[in-house]
Amino acid sequence: MKGETDNQSSFSRWHGSQRRIGITGGIASGKSSIGKFLKEIKGVPILDADVYALEALAPEETSTRSVLNRYGDAVRDKITSERTTINRSALSKIIFTNPKERLWIEQLIHPIVKQRFAKELYIQKNAPVVALIIPLLFEAQLTGICSEIWVVNCTQTQQCKRLMERDGLTDREARARIQAQWPLKQKLPFADVIIDNSGSSHSWREEVDKLC
Repeated sequence: MKGETDNQSSFSRWHGSQRRIGITGGIASGKSSIGKFLKEIKGVPILDADVYALEALAPEETSTRSVLNRYGDAVRDKITSERTTINRSALSKIIFTNPKERLWIEQLIHPIVKQRFAKELYIQKNAPVVALIIPLLFEAQLTGICSEIWVVNCTQTQQCKRLMERDGLTDREARARIQAQWPLKQKLPFADVIIDNSGSSHSWREEVDKLC
């Protein structure tokens, strides 16, 4: 399904020979499921921003030390003796309830994620197609590394339900995470393709299979 194109010129695109599919959408909209399908069924290399962000906060990383210096015991994992291990649940509660702290962590992590994408894209330079799963594609201004953009769409009620089931969140916590990103309706006009994930489980498979 084609998205509106009137405002697409607001974001730069990749114009090289490699097909680079940027997959975005709201939190818990189904991006990872589509990425898994592309990797396992279609053989497409997957580059995942969330994976790179998690790795940026691994033990002994410089960014991990920055987070611990800022928040101290509030985010230090008490289960392990490793002082540089972050309690990700505690960190999430801070950044999703305080916009100032969320901005700080994004300014710390986004440059690291961008560098990792550059590295991985170089490694995959001979692949005819790659898929990049980037939840904050527009917010982090990463459209310039994608030749096309797919937005995975569903209702906010579905997002909330999936988040609560997946991460054990309360309704309030789930909605705070949803509201921390651009709303889906704001992303849809910039899509080359809108993947509808508001139906039954994996109802998008036939469409995605035809697209790639």
